[in-house]
Amino acid sequence: MMPEHFDVLIVGGGLSGIGAGYHLQANCPRKTYAILEGRDAIGGTWELFRYPGVRSDSDMFTLGYAFRPWKEAKAIADGPSILNYIRQTAADHGIDRKIRYGHRVTRAAWSSADAAWTVEAERGAARETVRFTCNFLFMCSGYYNYAQGYTPEFAGIERFAGRIVHPQKWTEDIDYADREVVVIGSGATAMTLVPELAKRARHVTMLQRSPTYVVARPAEDAIADMLRRRLPAKLAHTLVRWKNVLLGMYFFQLCRRKPAAAKKLILDGVRRALGPDYDVATHFTPRYNPWQQRLCLVPNGDLFRAIKAGSVSVVTDEIERFTETGLALKSGKALAADMIVTATGLNLQVLGGVALQVDGRPVDLARTLGYKGMMYSGVPNLASAIGYTNASWTLKCDLTCEYVCRLLNRMERKGYRQCMPINDDPSIREQPWIDFSSGYVQRSLDKFPKQGSKKPWKLYQNYALDVMSLRFGALEDAAMRYSNPVKVSA
Repeated sequence: MMPEHFDVLIVGGGLSGIGAGYHLQANCPRKTYAILEGRDAIGGTWELFRYPGVRSDSDMFTLGYAFRPWKEAKAIADGPSILNYIRQTAADHGIDRKIRYGHRVTRAAWSSADAAWTVEAERGAARETVRFTCNFLFMCSGYYNYAQGYTPEFAGIERFAGRIVHPQKWTEDIDYADREVVVIGSGATAMTLVPELAKRARHVTMLQRSPTYVVARPAEDAIADMLRRRLPAKLAHTLVRWKNVLLGMYFFQLCRRKPAAAKKLILDGVRRALGPDYDVATHFTPRYNPWQQRLCLVPNGDLFRAIKAGSVSVVTDEIERFTETGLALKSGKALAADMIVTATGLNLQVLGGVALQVDGRPVDLARTLGYKGMMYSGVPNLASAIGYTNASWTLKCDLTCEYVCRLLNRMERKGYRQCMPINDDPSIREQPWIDFSSGYVQRSLDKFPKQGSKKPWKLYQNYALDVMSLRFGALEDAAMRYSNPVKVSA
């Protein structure tokens, strides 16, 4: 049986994949496409994570699509609202009819002779192997490992008599009402969980090995509300999007260029929220400079309010071992717990863990260079949608989709069947893909592609520069090679 063929295959039916479907329909209407989604529902990360209070740490005017205005009151939206936004976008544009659920892509092999990918997926519970072919493969699977979050090896963990749960595996039967809960971690997940759990738990302790920078921000955007009352929805959305982008870029540059000033600004905000007697130096003053790791956002200062109310405590210490009744800490102190939540991070994987081959040779992505943050040296007709680390994910993904559509249309006009970035510039120096000191990045960085020391291999993490490069920049440069391989006769 011949594999089903599409001009473009999109892998992943989450925020990025639905955006890619829209852009293809709008800008490449003659191209056929399908979306292969490993899970049984739309939504990706926002369908997977079910822990209490799950929300974005980016505002919805930048996390939302440029083509679909965010109309709800909260700019910092909860997970169910974001999931509904994704699903509604897919339904309104007929993108949901293009999705093949329960198709987990495992392998993709490129043939230059055929100028096509053969893509293998495991379908359904039986994991039946099915094959598709496509001329262009668009990976929109993010970089989280959906199968398993990260939990360190804790001594004595098997001794704990209560329940231990990782937020990525949260289920509806988990009962924390009137319980002593310890949340291990100080990242975005912990910051989200802790004030939400405190609403029903007897007490919640956030146990962190080291502090994180935390910034309070209103859950609703007053300027956005004003503009939406006075302007058409699309125009208001665009103006607020750019306002938030520029403010974010300004603050990021402040953190990089004047870290001491940025640090003081952040910590002054924490002191105002918690009062002069709180030990901000111990619990909210990191050892690194701002934006060497992601900042944590707390909408309306909910974490600070819970601390002041006495329903949440922060302990900065390290775990010696688990005990039957909680945790023994290296300081000699003990924490009692009925339930422990290991908000200890995520595991990253490259391109959804798909094994790639080009003309029979396995591709080691760690040995490739990233081209414009979306394609890979020596890998033809493949792009990936990966968002910013210092701004909203969708900002970069929208631009990536626009660029891919421009690329496909140019190839059709010129009669090219293959495009592939190649680095033959000896002056290019390899650099890490992401310049972050976060544990989840450092644990996986050796598996990721590298970036180069200058464009088009440099990953600038700058929306304004990427607008010029990806939306308006030339599609031809010294690195991108177009060709028209001889087609194999049937």
